[in-house]
Amino acid sequence: MKLSHIFGIVVIALAIGIIVATAGDASSYVTFKQATELAQDGNDKMIHVVGKVQKDAQGRITDMLYNPAIDPNHFEFTLVDNDNQAKKVIFNSPKPQDFDRSEQIVIIGAMQGDHFQCNKILLKCPSKYQDGKLETTEHEAKTAQL
Repeated sequence: MKLSHIFGIVVIALAIGIIVATAGDASSYVTFKQATELAQDGNDKMIHVVGKVQKDAQGRITDMLYNPAIDPNHFEFTLVDNDNQAKKVIFNSPKPQDFDRSEQIVIIGAMQGDHFQCNKILLKCPSKYQDGKLETTEHEAKTAQL
């Protein structure tokens, strides 16, 4: 067997090992009920929960606590998952920009007792899109006309 064949087999084996190791760390999308069950079983892997924030009749977010004057790295809110179960979420970082306008939220973290300890927040904001078209600024519109 040639040295190049042996080298190729070693490279392929390393690639397979990396893929298997990465797949074991991949997180999954779950509901709060499943997240609670995972936490009770001792599973501390990062999980994703998809949901929407609670809003009142006027469209304002309810049950949100963020006071940057007291602690800029403490943000709490209530998230309702796809099974309509509401849980308190604690995020130890500043409130994300455009959080109030977000349509859907993905939180990444793990359940800790009665709340979800969030490490990362992903927002889906409808503000950039209207009727399936990208919203342009006045400057971009004038440039396009020229």
